[in-house]
Amino acid sequence: MRLLAGIDVGTTGVKAIAITPEGDVVGRAERSYPLSTPRPGWSEQDPEDWWRASEAALAELGGDFAGIGLSGQMHGLVVLDAEDRVIRPAILWNDQRTAAECAEIEERIGLARLIELTGNRALPGFTAPKLVWLRRHEPEAYAQVRHVLLPKDYVRLRLTGRHAIDATDASGTLLLDVAERRWSDDVLEALGLPREWLPDVLESPEVSGTAADGIPVAAGAGDQAAAALGAGVVDAGGPASVVLGTSGVVFAALPAFRSDPEARVHVFCHAVPDRWHAMGVMLSAAGSLQWFRDRLAPGASFDELVAEAGVWPPGAAGLLFAPYLAGERTPHADPAARGAFVGLELRHDRGALCRAVLEGVAYGLRDSFELLRQLGVPLTVGRVSGGGARGRLWLEIVASVLGIPLELSVVEEGSAYGAALLGGVAAGAFADVPDAVAHCVRVRDTVEPDPAWTAAYEEGYARYRRLYLGIKEVV
Repeated sequence: MRLLAGIDVGTTGVKAIAITPEGDVVGRAERSYPLSTPRPGWSEQDPEDWWRASEAALAELGGDFAGIGLSGQMHGLVVLDAEDRVIRPAILWNDQRTAAECAEIEERIGLARLIELTGNRALPGFTAPKLVWLRRHEPEAYAQVRHVLLPKDYVRLRLTGRHAIDATDASGTLLLDVAERRWSDDVLEALGLPREWLPDVLESPEVSGTAADGIPVAAGAGDQAAAALGAGVVDAGGPASVVLGTSGVVFAALPAFRSDPEARVHVFCHAVPDRWHAMGVMLSAAGSLQWFRDRLAPGASFDELVAEAGVWPPGAAGLLFAPYLAGERTPHADPAARGAFVGLELRHDRGALCRAVLEGVAYGLRDSFELLRQLGVPLTVGRVSGGGARGRLWLEIVASVLGIPLELSVVEEGSAYGAALLGGVAAGAFADVPDAVAHCVRVRDTVEPDPAWTAAYEEGYARYRRLYLGIKEVV
């Protein structure tokens, strides 16, 4: 039986999996690599580390592969010279050096026009501001640039010899006309960036080239689109993805391209051809619980804390938590946002504080849900994943705050799994992306909202909505 491989080029390492055409995971391999922070707010990596790790992970998997799919961290800037040599370390998605360049881009193009074209506003993590920064601060390096790639696409180049990118990852550069799924001449002209530097834009399941042994390699997808695909998020009206990782992500397919006029959610091309998706991101989801345990309850286990939280009723007797511990992205796009506990009383104990943290994160996810609903997305069920999804109480809280059932998939391999499905389409194992999902993605459990809790959380969410501005006035 020939297998399908998925490779996810992450921030801390590469994860690779092998699956059968029925979707069963039969092999896993991981390789880590370092992250460089040469200055405060900077985040860089050596692209060769990605390739070495990917090559080693594939070799460890072994197997007779029919197809390979790629996924990876989005927005990173990889610049190559005319001989495809790396000019400088890659600037990653979490690098924060480009605030001035973001303001310049929005002024040059106009914020409304930028959102209309790209579905997003200029954020420091995106690729275009990094190129503008490179031109201003490292002109000698900029003068050598002949090719611009994103992280997974550098691995593709080493694997197949082709410069290419998929539409989902290209959406995160701020250089793509997202509605038309092609590079934006308007944006490139306004920023003075050469079109010839940019790779071919392909749809995610397209064959982007072949490995040395003739195995077809799918164009792939950015990590969030690939992970959503692996959870079965294909069409508007189907399940939405809810990720309770360190950060929180709500991801849903759109019926057609439609941007939020204030760009409070990201709107990108989806990994399904001719479909788009909207995505809300909160920066401290399970990270909030991690912070609470590490700082306020050192030595306690997560199970112990959640058990204590379960003693308290919905609403934690009026206690609210604002999860803005690292600023916020959706819906406020405010790096200066700050967290808080509000409504403390003498009767509140550690369990009440923990319950408030769990509920505050759920309210933050609902902010994204409400914005998606405004874009016309019918949200009836969620597919939940991430470390926070291992706790039943938290899932019950999130389901009740959102007012929809949450489903857990049989396979929780994230982006690498979605990449493997795309590799299967490229290899001809599946007719198309929906066919791959129908064959492979299965649900193992469902958590229903509690009607009594949902009623209590409507009042709690109304109070939560007022927290951000109230805190902003005093910090």
